[in-house]
Amino acid sequence: MSAPFPLGMADAGARVRIVALRGGAGLDKRMTEMGLNVGSELTVRQRQGGGVVVSRGETRFALGGGMAQKVMVEHVVSSE
Repeated sequence: MSAPFPLGMADAGARVRIVALRGGAGLDKRMTEMGLNVGSELTVRQRQGGGVVVSRGETRFALGGGMAQKVMVEHVVSSE
């Protein structure tokens, strides 16, 4: 199990799981409304500056650098 780190630091292609939202009630509500809550698994599609494009299933989300730094994630270890 890896130590949590900000989503903005994840490499393109990485599979990660959200473990905490550190941006207060506003960020928590906004992320939950998008379906990105604690426990969600994401794939990082691209990094652009501090921002990232992630996918969950067939849906893609673009998160700005400020938001990406407040979303704490851990690497997903495949069970293969």
